[in-house]
Amino acid sequence: MSRYSIFSLIRNGLSYNQNWQRAWKSPEPKREYDVVVVGGGGHGLATAYYLAKEHGVKNIAVIEKGWLGGGNTARNTTIVRSNYLWDESARLYETAMGLWEGLSQDLNYNVMFSQRGVMNLAHTLQEVRDTQRRVNANRLNGVDAEFLTRDQIKEIVPIINLDCHYPVMGASFQRRGGVARHDAVAWGFARGADKYGVDIIQNCGVTGIRRENGAVTGVDTVKGFIKAKKVAVVTAGNSSVLAAMAGIRLPLESHPLQALVSESIKPVLDTVVMSNAIHAYISQSDKGDLVIGAGIDQYTGYGQRGSFQLIEGTLKAIVEMFPIFSRVRMNRQWGGVVDVSPDACPIISKTDVKGLYFNCGWGTGGFKATPGSGWVFAHTVANDNPHPINAPFSLDRFYTGHLIDEHGAAAVAH
Repeated sequence: MSRYSIFSLIRNGLSYNQNWQRAWKSPEPKREYDVVVVGGGGHGLATAYYLAKEHGVKNIAVIEKGWLGGGNTARNTTIVRSNYLWDESARLYETAMGLWEGLSQDLNYNVMFSQRGVMNLAHTLQEVRDTQRRVNANRLNGVDAEFLTRDQIKEIVPIINLDCHYPVMGASFQRRGGVARHDAVAWGFARGADKYGVDIIQNCGVTGIRRENGAVTGVDTVKGFIKAKKVAVVTAGNSSVLAAMAGIRLPLESHPLQALVSESIKPVLDTVVMSNAIHAYISQSDKGDLVIGAGIDQYTGYGQRGSFQLIEGTLKAIVEMFPIFSRVRMNRQWGGVVDVSPDACPIISKTDVKGLYFNCGWGTGGFKATPGSGWVFAHTVANDNPHPINAPFSLDRFYTGHLIDEHGAAAVAH
């Protein structure tokens, strides 16, 4: 596989860009693999990449029921941050942040990671106290964080209306946070995995997970049975469905999560602004779109579409906080399917079925963890034992009682 560089751009430009190699191959599945990763989104592709690169696993397949990166990886608002409250979460997300900061160089693919800062607003005295507590906890864990006064918020975001229906009283700010290009993340990890010999198999839905004598033996797919020594499932909102195929019940609920983008406008907002109280968050993409998100729908379901009630409430809050956007037109809306755990934290764990592993329960916070999630999950699969970073996120915490309650720090966007 050729390396992307200024020289390759010039060379291919002179040949009218007719000789570029395919970014990744699309083979038919082999009869057997050492590891089958179910789910071709960012987390699944990152898992395969680090399995091959860091652990030397040679015979890997990533199988995806649709097209690569077409699930939640393509249905999110691309926010990256690591300012979580509890030690366990801070370590996990800060590991991801460290990987984000060198990811384009590592993959030789521009994931367009822009560290423009993430601001979490506080609208009540209790939120101010909670925010200050989280800032202090972040600093103790080596995560960059600062508390902003109203004047400091206005200096960073001049267009904000601080005296809206829920007046803004302060905010936390993580300057290293920001956004990345979601499809570039999937494509970069796919290209990187392909370089190490990983088979990426699209349009290959899983219809069953076979087990024998307490161990996984492979997966049934629309393209036939694929034998595997280990199966790692990373399927976001459909995790419960896949778990049921293996006779496992996960403590998850799947909910639609809605987002929308506007027409392109000139640059006016150069940071990410999030508000838990009014359930809305906003940033501006490099193309000029306003990228807007909300909280999850209260009902459970697998619908990948928006609903007018939630969108109207979200836009009402955005317009009140940013009156300058009142006449901006929305271009499109969509929904993703997120799987939410009782403590708003992920499950990155082996199961009681030998050779079967699940990475799920990220809620709406999966994108920001993509490289860190893949890195620790690859360690877990390769060694049949969790990395110390993801050990607290095992399945057994739901019956031992060692929960990690991140509902507050997760905020509206998790």
